[in-house]
Amino acid sequence: MAARMNYYHSIQNSLWLLNPLCSINSKATHFKIPHKFRQNHFFSSYSSLSSSRVAMFCTCANNSNNTMETAAAADPFVITTPLYYVNAPPHMGSAYTTIAADAIARFQRLIGTNVIFITGTDEHGEKIATAAATHGSSPSDHCEVISQAYKSLWKDLDVAYDKFIRTTDPKHEVIVKEFYSRVLANGDIYRADYEGLYCVNCEEYKDEKELLENKCCPMHLKPCVLRKEDNYFFALSKYEKLLEENLTRNPDFVQPSFRLNEVQSWIKSGLKDFSISRASVNWGIPVPNDNKQTIYVWFDALLGYISALSDDKEQPDLQTAVSSGWPASLHLIGKDILRFHAVYWPAMLLSAGLSLPKIVFSHGFLTKDGMKMGKSLGNTLEPKELVQNFGSDAVRYFFLKEIEFGNDGDYSEARFINIVNAHLANTIGNLLNRTLGLLEKNCQSTLVVDSNIAAEGNAFKDTVEKLVEKARVHYVNLSLPSACEAVIEIGNAGNSYINERAPWSLFKQGGAAYESAAKDLVIILEAMRIIAITLSPVAPSLCRRIYAQLGYSKDQFDMATWSETKWGGLKGGQVMAQPKPIFARIEPKVGMVDGVEIADKQAEKEKERIYMAQGAVAEA
Repeated sequence: MAARMNYYHSIQNSLWLLNPLCSINSKATHFKIPHKFRQNHFFSSYSSLSSSRVAMFCTCANNSNNTMETAAAADPFVITTPLYYVNAPPHMGSAYTTIAADAIARFQRLIGTNVIFITGTDEHGEKIATAAATHGSSPSDHCEVISQAYKSLWKDLDVAYDKFIRTTDPKHEVIVKEFYSRVLANGDIYRADYEGLYCVNCEEYKDEKELLENKCCPMHLKPCVLRKEDNYFFALSKYEKLLEENLTRNPDFVQPSFRLNEVQSWIKSGLKDFSISRASVNWGIPVPNDNKQTIYVWFDALLGYISALSDDKEQPDLQTAVSSGWPASLHLIGKDILRFHAVYWPAMLLSAGLSLPKIVFSHGFLTKDGMKMGKSLGNTLEPKELVQNFGSDAVRYFFLKEIEFGNDGDYSEARFINIVNAHLANTIGNLLNRTLGLLEKNCQSTLVVDSNIAAEGNAFKDTVEKLVEKARVHYVNLSLPSACEAVIEIGNAGNSYINERAPWSLFKQGGAAYESAAKDLVIILEAMRIIAITLSPVAPSLCRRIYAQLGYSKDQFDMATWSETKWGGLKGGQVMAQPKPIFARIEPKVGMVDGVEIADKQAEKEKERIYMAQGAVAEA
């Protein structure tokens, strides 16, 4: 699936579920058990009809008071990225989608949810065959190389997916053919000649009214070509009213909310049946009972979300895959593929009698230094190079913290370095390092009391607890930038606290002052322990290093849950590791233009001054 530049906006209303327990055509209704998701929040589901095949929608009250953890235990949280098109190696847009999905999945696991995180590659279609031929390779060899490049990048970016589906997997082909046969049996597939303007890059016929001058595709800015083919068509127009009713009854189906109007406009302008086979494309899944045609790449690839649920050890079939976790809780996609996910895909599922995904979240595009990226402009942003140069934590943190969830976002190296240095190196890294340094110097790296005792009657503990809850709410609402901000506020509060208390001076006074200073260090280190958990969905490797500095093992970090953000984890007598910087500051590149040194000098010098001052204080 052609997934491109990807970004997000916070969801103000959490994910919803409408309970499909009523229908005006009771004799033809097949009921499904409602899927509970979060406390007082429910998703949409749909009834499938065996004879008339017309889905009915209704909303019923549900007064469940289950906690998130209880609801999570009942149903899996299935989150998907697009299946990335392998005509070219992964780019920063696909990397952004995937690290965002990974952060959401990691948070859900922290709160006890059974998560199924699906990603993968879309490996059929005309563009794949063309790309392979261009490189002198077979389509299968080309797909293998590019698919492995995605897996390698996800490893570099600390992406912990559960399922990686390739549309060339044999189990996927079985499920696609079974799904196709269901839709055919429902009378929604027919054969016809079609002539129209076709965008090779989108692999889609275009309505002439949506094209630019010279019949150019508005997405790829290349002329569409006139094609005439004898194909099989899907009766999309049959589902126009049902799709419109779904959006009326369940407006949270499309997120962010401003994307809803776009989808409604497409539907209200009238839906046309679309071709779901290609006679001219050999690289694809053959149409059942017609080996002269292959199944259209989108009709094929969208089903990867379901085929990914199949157990590799079992004989694949559609119903078994569906029962393993469908419907998806959250599809994360780019805005360029919204029509396929919010219009075509729901209609296909309705035709096959399957539930719709609960939310389709569409995000924006990425620019670099305020400009659209492209090879012709020489300003592409290679995610693997970013990770090699700055590390996975820096890349994950910047894109999740600085790009508003749902909107377009911009990358500049100067801003990247400033943000990462200020937040990860200074606010978090330096706070931990200076505190552990004081503990080693004055307390032999050993905590003098439990963190609960150290914080008795201390307002700092209340501040941290409020910020932890703030972060949790933002994670729940998919507002990743705000969740990051709440965690950084904990670090800022810690730096302010230690500067005001000046434990280095108290240690010198001895007696009660010494004991007070020792407690202050326990309080700060407890805050660092909590930061390690609350920020772990965003920067897992960094947080693992924080945990190690606090004397915990990797297994203890991996087993940590959100409940451990509660104050009181550190115990008296616990021995901390020797202080070691957990995040090295990034030094900006400096060049010369007309004899003038260029870099973000003012900002960097100010941050360097603060950094050095804090280090000097710790040494005092």
